[in-house]
Amino acid sequence: MAPFQLISSMGPMHPVHLASIDLNLLVVLDALLAEGSVTRAAARVGLSQSAMSHALGRLRVLIDDPVLVRTPRGMIPTPRAQELIGPIREALAKIEATVARSPRFEPATARRSFTVATVDYVELILLPRLVQKLVSEAPFIDLVARPYDSEMWSAMETGKVDLAIGLLPALPAGFYRQRLIEERYMCVVRRSHPAVRGKLTLKTYTSLPHALISPRGEGGGRVDEVLAERGLSRRVALQIPHFLVAAHIVAQTDLVLTVPARIARVFAEMEELHVMKPPVELGGFSVDQVWHERHAKDPAHTWLRGVFAEIARDS
Repeated sequence: MAPFQLISSMGPMHPVHLASIDLNLLVVLDALLAEGSVTRAAARVGLSQSAMSHALGRLRVLIDDPVLVRTPRGMIPTPRAQELIGPIREALAKIEATVARSPRFEPATARRSFTVATVDYVELILLPRLVQKLVSEAPFIDLVARPYDSEMWSAMETGKVDLAIGLLPALPAGFYRQRLIEERYMCVVRRSHPAVRGKLTLKTYTSLPHALISPRGEGGGRVDEVLAERGLSRRVALQIPHFLVAAHIVAQTDLVLTVPARIARVFAEMEELHVMKPPVELGGFSVDQVWHERHAKDPAHTWLRGVFAEIARDS
């Protein structure tokens, strides 16, 4: 495509490539024609008189016209300058209004899609209430939830992914985080478990077979680390990637499942499960939302982060 050109309508054809124009010269032209004086125009835009004179010289070259001419009655604009000033003032006003206008986001009417990279935990704890809120307050907003993968960070840099939510201890440069949830662990067994009556003891805990949530089948976890520090271990009879399937299995077997407390509460409402404190201190973890700096000031993105933060506070 050929470069955009401005063509003079007076005199010989004088093409001007837009890329070669210093837009500050348009401000100078506006001031010169408004004041009719190099001195007053210089004061108006905050330039020295010599700088304004130099700018006038550049304007004359740019539009191939004297712009202002001296007469006994002072400096007056040429017909070409008078022809230009209306469109130029309109263009300057539009540029100023565009730059000064704060972008707004109206969730009730906005139409767009957000993509969130997340984990099973977040899908269970935060997404149900998020979708409820979208349906009632932002009915034209669509949500895509996708799992973590090796391309997540680059996808956030390019805007293909808006947010990542989960356990994200280390961030690359150019990313921001906000803490959403402080979580702890609880144990889950079926309510009619023959070996568990009331309190779950450490001896019983280590003697029973366990289910382990392991998205990639890697085995091990926080429980195994803590037990190893005490010279103990457990048997992991089942590794499975998804919380809900694990809950369904535990409800029908004698397996023990150690999960985040909020997940345990969800399980207790859905299955015939009993929730208990673990017999050993397991500590906890935090859930953060993370975004790239390209989205830091985006009103729509700011709104979405605020919604997640609000839901997390009430979770």
